[in-house]
Amino acid sequence: MSLSIESRCIHLEDDDRAARYGAVSFPIYQTATFAHPALGQSTGYDYSRVQNPTRQQLEKTVAALESGTDAVAFATGMAAILAVMELLAPGDHVVTESDLYGGTPRLFRTVCEPRGITFTSVNFSKGMEEAAQAITPATKALYIETPTNPMMNVTDIRAAAELAHARGAVLIVDNTFLSPYLQNPLTLGADIVVHSGTKYLSGHNDTLAGFAVVKDPVLAARLREVSKTIGANLAPFDSWLVLRGIQTLAVRMDRAEENALALAHWLQKQPQVSRVIYPGLPEHPGHELMKCQARGFGAMLTFEVTDKTYVPVLLKNVKLIRFAESLGGTESLLTYPVTQTHADVPPEVLAANGLTDRILRLSVGIENVNDLTADLTQAFAAL
Repeated sequence: MSLSIESRCIHLEDDDRAARYGAVSFPIYQTATFAHPALGQSTGYDYSRVQNPTRQQLEKTVAALESGTDAVAFATGMAAILAVMELLAPGDHVVTESDLYGGTPRLFRTVCEPRGITFTSVNFSKGMEEAAQAITPATKALYIETPTNPMMNVTDIRAAAELAHARGAVLIVDNTFLSPYLQNPLTLGADIVVHSGTKYLSGHNDTLAGFAVVKDPVLAARLREVSKTIGANLAPFDSWLVLRGIQTLAVRMDRAEENALALAHWLQKQPQVSRVIYPGLPEHPGHELMKCQARGFGAMLTFEVTDKTYVPVLLKNVKLIRFAESLGGTESLLTYPVTQTHADVPPEVLAANGLTDRILRLSVGIENVNDLTADLTQAFAAL
């Protein structure tokens, strides 16, 4: 029986419940090592750094949701990106999106560049021309987010994949903002998908996790070797927390997206707001493209206030909405990128991306939308 994505959040199609005594909730195999029946024999598990049944169940679930052949679970999203970068060699070149989560270019700059990998950043959302010009004979990968963090730029995944493959490179897509429930880059031609599982996949702001998902078995084997060697794998209990979170991914995403659109419309009416950036708004330049390559617009939105002195007032006065980093949980979170998620991004890059000191990023949760608008109303009243 072929299951819908909503059901695949809860059930693996090849799930063997008899092997776990009929337990509905998958067990936590909280063990570091596994005993062997005899010399030369194995239960299939040897050591939890290499593989663990709980983590394996989670990896199978994420791979199924992303239509991949394999998924590898890591301790954080940054660990997943680092593992993917370890597939490259000194002298390799990567063309990246210019508007990325701030920790990603920091990783590229402080860890990858010292070992001989070079990077060129371009704005993929304007089309493939600039990216094509940036590709060199040494280019081995294109790296994008779509929508981007925090400026919500949308890239044509199919076009990026065609460009990468025509030049002998792979396409890597960070799919954190939409989750596999709303977008599946592998089905659009991407080769590797990465997630901060801390966000929508876990969904409750209670654990850290990361994923790298691939569709090519050879690439999967290489990634497995990297993960086994560097050892930044997800622990059994954290794997179980993410498994539990994924079961409600569909209903959480539907509710959060519904709330996000309502708040985007509300923010547009505020005189202290100069612009609202949300792909679900028809005037967003990526609106029609997202309708073609995604099943929704997500629950992340960015807005800019008319005066930077409004920022600390809003951050102090929100009550139900929390002033905090991260995103994708049940709770709504308000983030100030220039001092939080993008504090390490050079000022000239922020300026080029349009990321000003008047911009706030809102991760819309699943609270009652009337309560959220009431909270924003009282916060804006303090301006």
